[in-house]
Amino acid sequence: MDVLSKVVTAIKGGLSEAGDAIVDSQALRILDQEIREAAEEVDQSRDALASTIARQKLSEGKIAQLNSAIDEHETYAVKALEKADESLALEVASTIATLESKLNVEVEACEGFTKSANKQRNAIALAEKDVQYMRNQLDTVKATENVQRAEAAVSKRQSGNSSKLRTAMESLERIKEKQAMTDAQRSAAIDITLDDQPSSLHRRLEEAGIIDSNNANDVLKRIRKKSS
Repeated sequence: MDVLSKVVTAIKGGLSEAGDAIVDSQALRILDQEIREAAEEVDQSRDALASTIARQKLSEGKIAQLNSAIDEHETYAVKALEKADESLALEVASTIATLESKLNVEVEACEGFTKSANKQRNAIALAEKDVQYMRNQLDTVKATENVQRAEAAVSKRQSGNSSKLRTAMESLERIKEKQAMTDAQRSAAIDITLDDQPSSLHRRLEEAGIIDSNNANDVLKRIRKKSS
């Protein structure tokens, strides 16, 4: 089926898009509509078969009536001959000939109806199998479509989760880095305080004369004392 035909089918299924876009995005609806139309054609074929069978039965009834009429008139012809009424017997024979002619036509018609009905039955049987097969395939395709949609949804959510997780990890690293910097600054401040305390204490001890200072004058005084 070409694109235009599929568009027509899609419109029948309630679609409003056009061209290849309809075929691609609404493939399942189009297929479902096509299967429904095929099933409708099978139903129409059944109606045609019923009509053919009805004609066949009517023809069979006419054949039975004609055979009965022929048998009946043959009896009349025999009785006419028994009475030596040749004229009457010939007239009855003429009627029998007409009946037999009609019978031949009706038999031929009945045979045609019978053959046609058999062909229609076979065609309908094959069509029904095809429709059932397509329905089964459609169910499988729909199930697969649902699974794929579910997988796509999970994949999309998972992708979003991964992105959010990456963002969260980056935020966590920034927080940890900031906390480490704060700890380092506090530690540095404590170290500076501790370093300042001995220096201050040492200076005050030197000023009080409790400990010697290490300036050049003090060193020179020690050297003079040792040399004197």
